[in-house]
Amino acid sequence: MSPIVFLHIPKTAGQGIHAALETLVGDPGRVSPVRVHTQCRAGSQMPPGYDLYSGHIDWTELDTLPPDRFAFTVLRDPRERIASFYFFLLKEARALSPEALARPENTGKRAVLELSADDYFFGGTPGWQTFVRDHYDNFYTTYLATRRMRGRQRLRGLSEAERLDRARQGAATLQGIYEVDRLQRLEQDLSARFGRPVALAGRVVNAGEHVRGERRWPKLLARFESDASAARLAEFTSLDDALMADLLSSDGS
Repeated sequence: MSPIVFLHIPKTAGQGIHAALETLVGDPGRVSPVRVHTQCRAGSQMPPGYDLYSGHIDWTELDTLPPDRFAFTVLRDPRERIASFYFFLLKEARALSPEALARPENTGKRAVLELSADDYFFGGTPGWQTFVRDHYDNFYTTYLATRRMRGRQRLRGLSEAERLDRARQGAATLQGIYEVDRLQRLEQDLSARFGRPVALAGRVVNAGEHVRGERRWPKLLARFESDASAARLAEFTSLDDALMADLLSSDGS
């Protein structure tokens, strides 16, 4: 079969989609073992010979796959993605022991647990601010423009218009861009490709400690001590708002 490439942006209902894709592929041996970009710092994130590539991965190697591949991603209201990511890390951090929290790989979880929302997003060292910006600041624009999970520095010096233009160019190389609240179109496209029904809508994994349908963004804003900090956080969605409006305006969703 032609390769399927699911570029899973964190906190966009991707676990349920990945599980459905694994079922469609059938053979676990045909699924690439690379699920996170940090697994292959010096190697290939899209090793040849697999039917499914799915995860929080860079996609700089997309053009090495057969031209009949089906590569897609799923977007979500960027405010809700930011808030969902924050609360997911907070939940994970609360479940860790003090010893586990002290490990270097849990720096982000320790910070979300110990810092105020103001300091988490806008305080700390320059290195910490790089981490925050890479993961939260207009992530869709950066990911589609650079093909990298942490590619923001590659856009340094570009105007907002130039960043958006590069993101649109990157998006144009994919076969599909979908919205998390309207997965019926993805169901239809996958059903046509595999020749059998695909059910995705309503499959939620890692929903966290929230009522189904509850908005996370107001709950995150309520954690800020400063109105100015809350306003600054809203700037983390400005480019992604514009990008989503462009990419989803004519797709019929």
